[in-house]
Amino acid sequence: MQASRRYNEKAYDRIELKVPKGRKAELQEHAQQQGESLNGFVNRAIDHEVERDNGEAGAGGGTQ
Repeated sequence: MQASRRYNEKAYDRIELKVPKGRKAELQEHAQQQGESLNGFVNRAIDHEVERDNGEAGAGGGTQ
């Protein structure tokens, strides 16, 4: 376990995410239905939104 913890500390940044009570269970259920972990789902959702934002900004649709 020690080696795994050291690897994770080197390879990953941590972000604390707070959601309203009960929302975590909803998100876990959704992630499970998609065949992924909650962490995988959150990362996929973030990637999707960043790509969408960059695509809209690149097409002249973004505002600042």
